[in-house]
Amino acid sequence: MTRLNLFLLLIAVGCALSVVTSQHKARKFYIELQKEENETKRLDVEWGQLQLEQSTWAMHSRIEAEATRRLGMQQPGNARTLVILPHGQAVAKPDTSERH
Repeated sequence: MTRLNLFLLLIAVGCALSVVTSQHKARKFYIELQKEENETKRLDVEWGQLQLEQSTWAMHSRIEAEATRRLGMQQPGNARTLVILPHGQAVAKPDTSERH
């Protein structure tokens, strides 16, 4: 009977230790999960800021202003503009500056 009690005591101690170990691991994993969720939120905010910045830098009016200011580019006049049709014919663009 003493052997059986000792055996059952060892099994109970082993089970208790495994419960403590699994709870400790679960807490560590939960803390890690919280850290990763905070990092995800931070990265989402940064992503939104980067998208806003990209849309600001890519605005057509800004690109046109930079091309004019930095590169000295300008829109070609109607006399220098051709419209290419699907079969390769080139047609001069009509002058739209003269309105009746």
